[in-house]
Amino acid sequence: MTEQQEEKRYDQRDTTLKFVTRPDDISMLDDDPNTLRAEMSCGHAVTPQSLTAWCRSLLDQGQHKFRCPALIEDTIQKCNAEWSYLEVRRLAVLTSDEQKHFEETVAVLAAAEYCEYNSCPGCGSFVEREDLTNLCVLCTICTAERGKTYQFCWQCLREWKGPAPTANRCENPGCNNPNLEKLAKCRDVILPEAKNIVCPSMRACPTCGNLLEHDTTGCKNVICNRCQIEFCFVCLKLTPDCLETSSYYIACSDGVAPRQTSIPSWRK
Repeated sequence: MTEQQEEKRYDQRDTTLKFVTRPDDISMLDDDPNTLRAEMSCGHAVTPQSLTAWCRSLLDQGQHKFRCPALIEDTIQKCNAEWSYLEVRRLAVLTSDEQKHFEETVAVLAAAEYCEYNSCPGCGSFVEREDLTNLCVLCTICTAERGKTYQFCWQCLREWKGPAPTANRCENPGCNNPNLEKLAKCRDVILPEAKNIVCPSMRACPTCGNLLEHDTTGCKNVICNRCQIEFCFVCLKLTPDCLETSSYYIACSDGVAPRQTSIPSWRK
């Protein structure tokens, strides 16, 4: 633990916070009775360290909304209450550097939540892909400047060759989906808080195809930052389906899903 992390403690004189003595609700590894904890607006207890780590893990997964991962008492259901950034900043006791990182990351993720952008190989301008099932994309700037239609491949980022529309590849040599290569080559990780389950570190969201990584903290489920759908990182079922025969912290009844060899297209 760094010196900066050791200094992140609550001020017991702060009357605006509600302090509690029960264990941390979002970190199953923190049960030190001497640690001062505060209660979030949803009623769950945290420390500055556990709250910072959890919210940073959400940002690392591309998730810009901060939601409580604690289980509701006597159930296997997550609290899932949304915390405002102001609440997170105060109860996580964010440093100036952490505030800068959080605020910049939230802004970028929020702006990109429902859009896909790529740099046009012809002019370098950013182009939005509206049809996520079609790799052939029109650049209006190049089309206007050249006086003829200019299209490029969203996958290999070269001028388009071949018939369109298509979701697989253009006819440029070597036009392969780099995201499939990432899924095939990513390392395996262990989820220590979910019975040490071993699974690939990267998955494509089963709803929209967005690539997500698990940072190995918390439960086995993640919320996609693009479509906002929660799914199990282990079996790839949507969370409600997975929970019919399992829970957030134990192995799935169907075991670990193999590495994905195709990526779903999202029809918004």
